[in-house]
Amino acid sequence: MDDFAEFYLSGKDAVFRAVLAAGGGDRAGAEDAVAEAYARACARWATVRVHPNPTAWVLRTALNVRRSVWRRLRREVLGDLPDRAAAEAERDGGLRRELAALPRRQREVVALRLITDLSVAETAELLGIAEGTVTAHLHRAVQSLRHQLAPAGLAALNPTREVA
Repeated sequence: MDDFAEFYLSGKDAVFRAVLAAGGGDRAGAEDAVAEAYARACARWATVRVHPNPTAWVLRTALNVRRSVWRRLRREVLGDLPDRAAAEAERDGGLRRELAALPRRQREVVALRLITDLSVAETAELLGIAEGTVTAHLHRAVQSLRHQLAPAGLAALNPTREVA
């Protein structure tokens, strides 16, 4: 079990940051999803240990847990469920708000590529999409973030910046 303890301690923070960013800033939801993913990894450690990328396995599991929780809540609650992640991002402002505004797949790609530092190939495998799709999502996300976060005065200085 020491193997698992080392694995957990070495990767838990990066996995949490990735799930937090992919989930739009919902800290409690990210903590729950990461805890559940690591609990599942521990229970299946003999299998997870020999996986080509155990951290990717945990990330995928945590992201799936997040999706399952939201789906279940939406089914159980009548009407529209307020987006707690977006509300938290509004309070925090800046980058969190803009990350939360990105489409889910773009948030996931940003979290995996930029926060967790997975390769394009690892990200594609983890999300079950083509490498070119990963690159396209990352490009769109970065362009959107630059557009939203750049000070208004810099817009004129950046000729490649798209104007909405």
